[in-house]
Amino acid sequence: MDVPANRGVIIAPSDTVNIVDPARDPLPDAIYVGGAGIVAAVFQDNSVVNFTAVAGEILPIRIKRVNLANTTATLMVALFLV
Repeated sequence: MDVPANRGVIIAPSDTVNIVDPARDPLPDAIYVGGAGIVAAVFQDNSVVNFTAVAGEILPIRIKRVNLANTTATLMVALFLV
């Protein structure tokens, strides 16, 4: 991210519940990963990509959900530029 985020939402990994409602709210601009591990990121088209993240990393991805299955990373926060 080139500019600081001005909104954050704690991510609770789930195989069914989105971070936000993509029909009503914008997707996050990035994801902060506090604890190292795998992030099973679900994109708007429902494709799933596993990212390996180190502690303190910011992933510049716009996703609707982090799946519980396969996710081992912890302390994740969705970052928004609003």
